[in-house]
Amino acid sequence: MSEKNDGANRDVTKRSARERLQAEREQQKRKDKRRRALVVGGAVVGVLGLAAVVGVIAANTGKGDKTAKGPVAAPSGATGKDALAIQTGKDGAKSTLTVWEDFRCPACKAFEDSYRDTLHDLENRGLLKIEFHLVTLIDGNMRGTGSLNAANAAACAQDAGRFPAYHDVLFVNQPPETDDAYARNAKLLELSKKVDGLDTPAFRSCVEDGTHNSWVAKSHEAFRAGKFKGTPTVLLDGKDIFGDQANPLTPQKLKEKVEANAGVTPKPSASASASASASPSASGKSGSLPKAGASGSAGSKTVSKGITED
Repeated sequence: MSEKNDGANRDVTKRSARERLQAEREQQKRKDKRRRALVVGGAVVGVLGLAAVVGVIAANTGKGDKTAKGPVAAPSGATGKDALAIQTGKDGAKSTLTVWEDFRCPACKAFEDSYRDTLHDLENRGLLKIEFHLVTLIDGNMRGTGSLNAANAAACAQDAGRFPAYHDVLFVNQPPETDDAYARNAKLLELSKKVDGLDTPAFRSCVEDGTHNSWVAKSHEAFRAGKFKGTPTVLLDGKDIFGDQANPLTPQKLKEKVEANAGVTPKPSASASASASASPSASGKSGSLPKAGASGSAGSKTVSKGITED
């Protein structure tokens, strides 16, 4: 009886062991299944995450490389070949000044600072019109996007009918060449407050969206195709008058050229008038001019009359 009970107990023990082993195997299978599911799920999430990262990089690349994206949208009233110039001055002016400029270019600022008053005077008198071409030379040389963003903002100002004033503001406030401050739209919008009526929602949207970036890029390509030596490049009726080192241009020389082209008799300069006024006075004091006699007196009377009239 005892042996039968022992055998029965052993059978139960073996069965229980088999059942536990089977249960453990089933449990392990379930764990393995869950692990595989997690691995596969993790891989899918990883792929999707990588795709998202790549998408963000591509989107950011698109935002940074605005020159190659989108249609070419010329600013309002753009003129010239392929509508790549912004004109100021009157259409009927006899002379045309073509200027290729970069808003980050120190030499362009020097030109603008030296010639600004003369150019505005000639434009206001109806003698000169100016065709501005905007390029991004410094962005390529120094890296950054300040030239591009500033040129786009200037084109946006053209849309608003405020290009001349904003153009001048950008050059007057030009940051150092190594400081790409104009890459920040906030800076460009801040400067727009210096121009009456420019800081509007439409202007802000145009600046922030880079509406004219592709147009600026096309303008720069035209600059490269023209094989110009650098900025500023200044042409008067198609002739380079700024790069002639043998006969350096001055504001007075430019004024005389434009006036002559319009058939205007130039007024004597202030320095010439001062020199003429000083001559008879000096001769009167010294009396050293030989045979001054009557002609010297006549000369003095003529100049004196002129001084009186002034």
